[in-house]
Amino acid sequence: MCAERVHRLVIAIILGFVMGMAAAGDIKIAFLVQFVLMIIFIVWALTDFCLSLSVLKKIFPPCGFDKKA
Repeated sequence: MCAERVHRLVIAIILGFVMGMAAAGDIKIAFLVQFVLMIIFIVWALTDFCLSLSVLKKIFPPCGFDKKA
Protein backbone atom coordinates (compact mmCIF):
# COMPACT_ATOMS: atom_id res chain seq x y z
CA MET A 1 0.00 0.00 0.00
CA CYS A 2 1.14 3.49 -0.68
CA ALA A 3 0.91 6.54 1.56
CA GLU A 4 -1.82 8.36 -0.37
CA ARG A 5 -4.13 5.33 -0.34
CA VAL A 6 -3.59 4.77 3.37
CA HIS A 7 -4.32 8.46 3.91
CA ARG A 8 -7.62 8.20 2.05
CA LEU A 9 -8.57 5.10 4.03
CA VAL A 10 -7.80 6.82 7.33
CA ILE A 11 -9.89 9.85 6.34
CA ALA A 12 -12.80 7.59 5.35
CA ILE A 13 -12.56 5.75 8.69
CA ILE A 14 -12.50 9.04 10.62
CA LEU A 15 -15.56 10.28 8.72
CA GLY A 16 -17.30 6.99 9.52
CA PHE A 17 -16.56 7.49 13.22
CA VAL A 18 -17.94 11.02 12.99
CA MET A 19 -21.16 9.67 11.50
CA GLY A 20 -21.33 7.04 14.22
CA MET A 21 -20.77 9.61 16.97
CA ALA A 22 -23.46 11.85 15.51
CA ALA A 23 -25.89 8.92 15.35
CA ALA A 24 -25.06 7.94 18.93
CA GLY A 25 -25.85 11.43 20.15
CA ASP A 26 -22.30 12.74 20.65
CA ILE A 27 -23.00 15.74 18.46
CA LYS A 28 -20.43 18.03 20.11
CA ILE A 29 -17.56 15.58 19.66
CA ALA A 30 -18.65 14.76 16.10
CA PHE A 31 -18.82 18.48 15.28
CA LEU A 32 -15.38 19.09 16.76
CA VAL A 33 -13.75 16.24 14.82
CA GLN A 34 -15.48 17.33 11.60
CA PHE A 35 -14.36 20.93 12.17
CA VAL A 36 -10.72 19.85 12.67
CA LEU A 37 -10.87 17.82 9.44
CA MET A 38 -12.25 20.85 7.60
CA ILE A 39 -9.40 23.03 8.89
CA ILE A 40 -6.84 20.40 7.86
CA PHE A 41 -8.33 20.22 4.35
CA ILE A 42 -8.36 24.01 4.00
CA VAL A 43 -4.71 24.25 5.05
CA TRP A 44 -3.86 21.39 2.68
CA ALA A 45 -5.64 23.11 -0.21
CA LEU A 46 -4.04 26.51 0.39
CA THR A 47 -0.48 25.43 1.19
CA ASP A 48 -0.24 21.98 -0.43
CA PHE A 49 1.00 20.64 2.92
CA CYS A 50 -0.73 17.90 4.88
CA LEU A 51 0.95 16.87 8.14
CA SER A 52 -0.68 13.45 8.28
CA LEU A 53 0.31 12.67 4.69
CA SER A 54 3.91 13.72 5.29
CA VAL A 55 4.05 11.43 8.35
CA LEU A 56 2.54 8.55 6.38
CA LYS A 57 5.10 9.06 3.60
CA LYS A 58 7.84 8.35 6.15
CA ILE A 59 6.17 5.02 7.00
CA PHE A 60 4.83 3.95 3.59
CA PRO A 61 6.28 4.62 0.14
CA PRO A 62 4.49 7.27 -1.94
CA CYS A 63 2.25 6.06 -4.75
CA GLY A 64 4.18 5.45 -7.97
CA PHE A 65 7.35 4.81 -5.97
CA ASP A 66 8.42 1.92 -8.20
CA LYS A 67 7.55 3.72 -11.48
CA LYS A 68 10.36 5.63 -13.10
CA ALA A 69 9.14 8.65 -15.03
